[in-house]
Amino acid sequence: MNTTLSIAVAQLNFTVGDLAGNAERIIAALARARAAGADVLLTPELALSGYPPEDLLLRPDFYRACEREIERILPHTEGIVLVLGHPALYGEERYNAASVIRGGRVEAVYFKHLLPNYEVFDEERYFEAGSVPCVFDVKGAKLGVNICADVWEPGPAEQAHEAGAEILLALNASPYHMNKQASRYEVLRARGASTAMPVLYCNMVGGQDELVFDGASFALDGDGALAYQASSFEERVDVIRFEGGRWQSADREAPRAIEAEVYEALKVGVRDYLGKNRFPGAIIGLSGGIDSALTLAVAVDALGADRVRAVMMPSPYTAQMSLDDSREMVRRLGVRYDEIPIAPAMDVFADLLAGQFAGLPADTTEENLQSRIRGMILMALSNKTGAIVLTTGNKSEMATGYATLYGDMAGGFAVLKDLYKTFVFRLARWRNAQGEVIPPNIIARPPSAELKPDQKDQDSLPPYDVLDAIIQAYMERDESPREIIAAGYPEAEVRRTVAMLKRNEYKRRQAPVGIRVTRRGFGRDWRYPITSRYQDEF
Repeated sequence: MNTTLSIAVAQLNFTVGDLAGNAERIIAALARARAAGADVLLTPELALSGYPPEDLLLRPDFYRACEREIERILPHTEGIVLVLGHPALYGEERYNAASVIRGGRVEAVYFKHLLPNYEVFDEERYFEAGSVPCVFDVKGAKLGVNICADVWEPGPAEQAHEAGAEILLALNASPYHMNKQASRYEVLRARGASTAMPVLYCNMVGGQDELVFDGASFALDGDGALAYQASSFEERVDVIRFEGGRWQSADREAPRAIEAEVYEALKVGVRDYLGKNRFPGAIIGLSGGIDSALTLAVAVDALGADRVRAVMMPSPYTAQMSLDDSREMVRRLGVRYDEIPIAPAMDVFADLLAGQFAGLPADTTEENLQSRIRGMILMALSNKTGAIVLTTGNKSEMATGYATLYGDMAGGFAVLKDLYKTFVFRLARWRNAQGEVIPPNIIARPPSAELKPDQKDQDSLPPYDVLDAIIQAYMERDESPREIIAAGYPEAEVRRTVAMLKRNEYKRRQAPVGIRVTRRGFGRDWRYPITSRYQDEF
C-alpha cells in the first residue's frame, strides 16, 4: 500500500448512560483529531452509551436517546471519518454496532459478530450477532472494522480481509486484569498472522462499578511488530500516521511493573466510582492493620486528602501500637482523623444481651459485635455527611468468610476486594517505595483482627501464602481439590479452605461491589449457588 493517512485513537473515559456527556467528549475528540490532521477518528466499543450498559439495553427509549445523540454528532464529521461505537435497535433486534460516519451522514454500520458470554460479559443476553463485514475507503486505503471479541477468535478479521480490508480497526471495551495486555498482543498477532493486516486497537479507559478499563491502546504492523503503545489508565487522543504499509512515528509507552499497574487500577476505580456517582468523599475505618492502611493510601492518592476521612474505633483489645501507627499514618497523609472508642457501646450491648446469653460461653458472637458496632458508627457518619464508606476486606477474607456481615463488610465500595492478602503486602511495600506513607510496623507485624486478647489471623486461617494459592487454584482456575492436593498443598488445608469458601457464599452476595483486578473476581464472573449439596472431587 502506498497510502498515507492519519488515524486518531479516542482513548477516553465514558460514563454509562451519560449519553449527552459522552457525545460531547466525542465531539471534542473530533475537533482535536481534525486539528491534528487526522483522516479518521476511532472510538472504543459502545463509546456513546458507555460500557457495559447492562439492562439499559433492554429499554427501547435508551436506543431512541442514543439516536438523538448520534444526530447531534453528525454535523461535526465534516472533513473527517468517525468510527463510532454505539448500541443500535433495528426493529426488535438489538446490536452492538459501529457506524462509519462521514460528511454528516452514516455511510455504513457494522454489527459485532462474536458476542462474549464468559467472565464479566453476558452480551448474548442483549444483542443479536452480526455476520456481514464492513470495509470502507479512506484515501484509497481499505479499512475493516471489528469490535472487541471479534478479534479474539478467528473469523471476523479474516472475513474483513477477504472483503478487501487492508487495515483492521478494532473498537474495544476490554476490562483490565493483571497481565491482560500480553493476551491482547497475542490474539492480535494471531489475527495478523492469518491476514497480514496492520491493526489499530482502541480501548476505553476509566472505572465502571467493579470494572476498570485501562486503555493501553496499540497498533501492530502486519508482521506483528508493536508500532504504537498508548499509556494506560489515562485519557488520550493520539494520532498515528500510516505510510508505506506500516505505522509511522508513534509513541510507545514503556510497560509498568505489575504493582504499579494494579495500584493505578485501584486509584482509577475509586476515583471514578465516587466521581461518577457524585459522592463528596470517602470514610475509612482504620484498624492499625495493613488492609485499612493500603485502602487509605489508595483513597488519598485517588481523591486527595481533603476528600478522605479516617476513623479509628479502638476497643479494649486494640493494641497501643495500632493506635500509634494509625495516628502516624494520618499525620503523614494529612487527612481528617477521629478516634471514637467503642468500649461504652460494647458495655451497652453486653448488658442488653446478658439475659439472652446467660450460661453461654463467650465466642465469636462477642467478637462480631465489636465489628458491627464499628460498622454502625461508620454508616452513621456516612448518612450524616454523604461520604461513602470504603470497606477494607481483601480477597482472601472474602473467600474464607474472615469478615463480619454488617460489621467490617458494611460500606459502599470494596477497594481491595480482588486482592489476595499476599498481594496486599506486596502492594503496600511498592507504595512505600514511591514515598513512605504506611508506617513500616504496619507491614511488619503479624495480621490481627484484634477482637480478643493476642489474636492473630493465622490462629484460624492457613498461612496466607498457602491459603492464597489454594483459593487461586480453586476459584480462578477451577481446579478440583484432588488436583490442588496433587500439586503439593496439604490435604487438611485444602479441605478447610474449600469448605470455608463454599460456606461463605451467602456473605459474598451481601458484600459491596469492589474493583476487579484478577482474571476472576467475586463479582460478575463468580456465580455459584448459595444453596448447594455438590461434593467436590477429593
